[in-house]
Amino acid sequence: MGIKEKSIDLKKRMKNALSGGGEKAIEKQKAIGKLTARERIIALLDPKSFYEYDLFVEHAGKDFDMDKKYLPGDGVITGTGTLSGHPICIYAQDFTVAGGSLGWMHAKKITKIMDHALKLKVPLIGINDSGGARIQEGVNSLAGYGEIFFRNTLASGVIPQISVILGPCAGGAVYSPALTDFVFTVEKITKMFITGPEVIKTVLGEEISMEALGGAKVHCETTGVAHFYAESEEECFNQIKQLVSFIPWNNINKAEKFPKKSPKTKRYKMEEAMPADPKQPYDVRNVIKAIVDDSDFLEIQELFAKNIVIGFSRINGETIGIVANQPLYLAGVLDVDSSNKAARFIRYCDAFNIPLFTLVDLPGYLPGVDQEHAGVIRHGAKVLYAYSEATVPKITLITRKAYGGGYIAMCSHHLRADFVFAWPTAEIAVMGPEGAANIIFRKEITTAKDPEEMRKQKVKEYKEKFANPYVAAAYGYIDAVIEPNETRKIIMHALDISKEKKVQTPMKKHGIPPF
Repeated sequence: MGIKEKSIDLKKRMKNALSGGGEKAIEKQKAIGKLTARERIIALLDPKSFYEYDLFVEHAGKDFDMDKKYLPGDGVITGTGTLSGHPICIYAQDFTVAGGSLGWMHAKKITKIMDHALKLKVPLIGINDSGGARIQEGVNSLAGYGEIFFRNTLASGVIPQISVILGPCAGGAVYSPALTDFVFTVEKITKMFITGPEVIKTVLGEEISMEALGGAKVHCETTGVAHFYAESEEECFNQIKQLVSFIPWNNINKAEKFPKKSPKTKRYKMEEAMPADPKQPYDVRNVIKAIVDDSDFLEIQELFAKNIVIGFSRINGETIGIVANQPLYLAGVLDVDSSNKAARFIRYCDAFNIPLFTLVDLPGYLPGVDQEHAGVIRHGAKVLYAYSEATVPKITLITRKAYGGGYIAMCSHHLRADFVFAWPTAEIAVMGPEGAANIIFRKEITTAKDPEEMRKQKVKEYKEKFANPYVAAAYGYIDAVIEPNETRKIIMHALDISKEKKVQTPMKKHGIPPF
């Protein structure tokens, strides 16, 4: 057989392999609003940049008549390409081929591209759309998952890992996305759970739909498993493109620098962002957008634990990670969920050399039996650990309340913030004036002729003495009390002079966070 004949044979083999699960399976996929695996890769990556590998890999199953079945590419597509001009590794499970089920060779294709990503120091994107482990291959399927989980852990903090849940992701399969940095979901397409509705009904007698059990909204609002919510696959891919514009390609390099842009001050005015009444809530995102370049802020986990806001922005063209209490929700308190949300993000930024900018306005940790029994001590300690551990530049701005343990936890000087600034509106104390006055002046209040009037007088006295930034400034715990309109200029300078920061930490294998 000559070259011409062999080329014809190659094209025939490629056509068979590229056909996926066949026309009927593809039509069924599209009928429920889903793109095929290859279409998803092409839609996400730069035009004509995708190169596929291991197209001719075949499954290793022999039992249950599996030796008689042909599964093109063993139900997963792997390769490399570029995203915004930068190289990446990618895989996408093909639900049209045996339901995208994971067998040994399917797993080997994924682990091979994962090894490439780690070796080449480029991001890894995994598109999940699978019925789970291939039962016919037994323990080999479980071994395949284990190999993937190990590599997720190995790559953690070295390269960005992004999971896109565009179909079912059940059983052991859910743990790979859970080990990655960012999880993207799509309404009515994402289905993610350990045990499905049928198992729950059989074991517990409870009836629930797949959407209510593990849909996109559930994981973005309730569980906190997911970081981004979209209403379509196209919107989801645009979110991924936006995210990768902010993050570095590995833990050695910094994020790409963009041209510096001023905030959109016509829309986001610093003097209007903060209400005059110290008890009135406000949207901290308006403060952020009045400070950062082009007022561009990519919020992460927007629907989960809304009492804290996290996300990426730029100042002077450089990426920064932002952590901010959100007075609009629960007065911005720290609780179990918000502590987990913030701590994980802080550790991500530290791993990838992204400076941290923290905006503080909170009355402390959320009190209550539910929180105590949910382990707020352990979970709250994660924020303390994450900030203390972080060696990137850490800049803190106290805008209003900073009470009790919340003051310490939100990147105070005591956790080695490089610079702590405060607006004149800042109140720094062990607790709020009302509660403090009731404790400190209890005797005077209870024995007064007019206890209510005495209480008001003592609250005012406490406010005048402690509910301001100057006591903390007198001890050097605040570096400068600044005018709100000077914030951008001062933060920009602080970030600039701390960008070459180096920290010597004790020699150790690793710390032991309060997981």
